[in-house]
Amino acid sequence: MPLTLLGRHNALASATEQLKVLAQSTAHPPFEMQLDQAGLSPLCATGITVFQINVGKLCNQTCRHCHVDAGPDRLETMSLETAEQCIQALARTDIPTVDITGGAPELNAHFRWLVAQARALDRHVIDRCNLSVLLLPSQSDLAEFLAEHRVEIIASLPSYRAGQTDAQRGDGVFEKSMEALRLLNRLGYGRPESGLVLNLVYNPVGAFLPPKQDAIEAQFRKELHKQHNVEFNRLYTITNMPISRFLEFLLESGNYDQYMARLADAFNPSAVPGVMCRYTLSVGWDGRLYDCDFNQMLELSVDHGAPSHIRDFDPAQLHRRRIMTRNHCYGCTAGSGSSCGGTVT
Repeated sequence: MPLTLLGRHNALASATEQLKVLAQSTAHPPFEMQLDQAGLSPLCATGITVFQINVGKLCNQTCRHCHVDAGPDRLETMSLETAEQCIQALARTDIPTVDITGGAPELNAHFRWLVAQARALDRHVIDRCNLSVLLLPSQSDLAEFLAEHRVEIIASLPSYRAGQTDAQRGDGVFEKSMEALRLLNRLGYGRPESGLVLNLVYNPVGAFLPPKQDAIEAQFRKELHKQHNVEFNRLYTITNMPISRFLEFLLESGNYDQYMARLADAFNPSAVPGVMCRYTLSVGWDGRLYDCDFNQMLELSVDHGAPSHIRDFDPAQLHRRRIMTRNHCYGCTAGSGSSCGGTVT
């Protein structure tokens, strides 16, 4: 078992090495075998209700467990041509939700255009925000833009404690996050009567499953209000996926086999019907299509006869496509399940 991954900042090489590591582990049966034994194979989409657009890997932060391997030095970014293809495809459907992610998606030159176009099509828009981006001088009017277009914000926050957040995201990030949350609160975000939705995302800082979502949400709500006068609507828990930087952490710390065994032992057949790949279509920065954002990072594009690029978008084929699965899928089906919208069961 290699101790580090090869090809950092080379998407294909890195993805190939990760898939090799995931396939080699003997700590668990192959995920496809688990599905088959549970009578759930093949896993297929049930329609598309979320059109997720990953606009690139450029980010103002370099977080330790980032599954995108994003950072300030990344050059992968969605072009206007690809963004236009996304909107053209969306207009041919009644998909209700557009979920824009990155990197820090707001740093893409066409982010605001995408938001405005999606809202003009009367779609609900989600921005997956790291919070500190709202404080960049170049983004001084970003929070107001998001509020004006009534964009739902889903903001990642590793902990309600400064030490744990800064350890994962960088020195001073926690205080910037609190400042950004208070800014959003002043605009009405997180206030039930405003209709401006502000949700938080929590994932563990180590090699273990997240706690019960309701319990950790109550804890975050109490501490953030008491210590920082911050309000939010919901908190989602997401299991750390064994890919990219978190996979490197597992390998280098000697926790890989133990973590994969923990995920496999917690496999929950009841979580499988609700995993996000069944109702999400993920578009990469270069227009390639994926079943989810995690498959995107592993270069596992849509297959089994369905179109694999946004320029070839075919709703009929994509709505009922067969999902591409590998051993990392244990992360979404362990315990209460995990998705971009939190727990599944």
